[in-house]
Amino acid sequence: MNTVTSATPISQSQVPSLLVSPDHYGLLTDLYQLTMGACYAGEGLDQKWASFELTVRKLPTDLGYLIAMGLTQAIEYLQQLRFTPEQISALQATGLFERAPERFWELLRQCRFTGDVWAVPEGTAVFAHEPLLRVEAPLWQAQLVETYLLNAINYQTLVATRAARLRDVAGPEATLLEFGSRRAFGPQAAVWAARAALAGGLDATSNVLAALELGRKPAGTMAHALVMAITALEGNEQEAFEAFSHYFPGATLLIDTYDPLVAARTLAARAREGFVLGGVRLDSGDLVELSRSLREILPPETSIFASGDLDEFEILRLRQAGACIQGYGVGTRLVTGSPVNGVYKLVEIEGIPVMKESMGKLTYPGRKQVFRRLTSEGIEDRLALAEEAAQPQEQPLLEQVLQGGKLVRPLEALVAIAQRTRASVEVLPEKVRQIREPVTVEARPSAALQTLVNQTRRVPA
Repeated sequence: MNTVTSATPISQSQVPSLLVSPDHYGLLTDLYQLTMGACYAGEGLDQKWASFELTVRKLPTDLGYLIAMGLTQAIEYLQQLRFTPEQISALQATGLFERAPERFWELLRQCRFTGDVWAVPEGTAVFAHEPLLRVEAPLWQAQLVETYLLNAINYQTLVATRAARLRDVAGPEATLLEFGSRRAFGPQAAVWAARAALAGGLDATSNVLAALELGRKPAGTMAHALVMAITALEGNEQEAFEAFSHYFPGATLLIDTYDPLVAARTLAARAREGFVLGGVRLDSGDLVELSRSLREILPPETSIFASGDLDEFEILRLRQAGACIQGYGVGTRLVTGSPVNGVYKLVEIEGIPVMKESMGKLTYPGRKQVFRRLTSEGIEDRLALAEEAAQPQEQPLLEQVLQGGKLVRPLEALVAIAQRTRASVEVLPEKVRQIREPVTVEARPSAALQTLVNQTRRVPA
């Protein structure tokens, strides 16, 4: 492998782009997925029919539920999964696969996902130990896709859940904007975060690419830099507001570069002279007291917008303290935070149920279904075997999405997913929805599942 010292100039052709596209899907995996695939091929196991389920063992701290998200990107990946001749040559050149059988390389050359996928629809509230997704496919295929599926679903589920909580706390009338692109874990994550935020209940995103690709209008305000630049060059802050409003009439203006109360008084005076003032934004300071003061200064139709490291906890505090705020921009704490630690585990191979029995990491064996029943107090979930029938008033959560690698139903539009998110949260008990110390729902294992657990155990309970 060639190395380049810091003193050696690097030509543009030597700089790897590291930009991900569908052409990279085959290699966008952990090494052990490929080494296990080679082993399966060598042992003649690659076509054995396997079932893997993606679940979350434990919800992150302070979350009483999760909103399933990322299925659309998971399906897009599965349907475009390929290996190019150049990628296969690159793998061979690593020297890691010198003893891999020729069968393995043939599998990569012909790679197409041919399995079945069952999944919980995006926007559905789920809980620990409930499968969000099940893959049934030839063993080597089902194994290969683990890394990407976990990446797509874990991250979007985290962002969608936080977005749903933000909407729940802020209320239906508040404007909620996603501002997290600069804090997300990379450009691809920024786009996924924007999508998940919209599906989780936010109104718009400042990410232009995500907004336009999703058929939405991007939303945003302005930065301190514009105010400082025009103030320095043209004399005062009001010149900055006038200039920006000339090109974007009715825009929300950022007024805390210097003194927000002084800025508000000047804008209020200009509004009385006919200046169109759509809204103002605060990004710092005591948002409760400042917003109250602004409400007294500004015209009543002027919206007050807040940003600056906000999350559901801070928005709840602001509302309880009587802040006069009509909209919020949320970023860092929406697109980062405690991860959703989803896992992807083998549950059945050639019809034989299997389970992991490691201490603290036990998994349920067999292909499973989640049956949900709405009650006067909220919901009851039953974790059952896939072949079990629904009991009275129960509805199955997992639906088939792919059969033989082909879609069996169209993927849903973002607006439908957002509607399901809202409906899913509304039926949850208040103790599950509460922001601090929520009580989660425990899915009840069916009698048949519990029997299968006892039959499958290799380590005495």
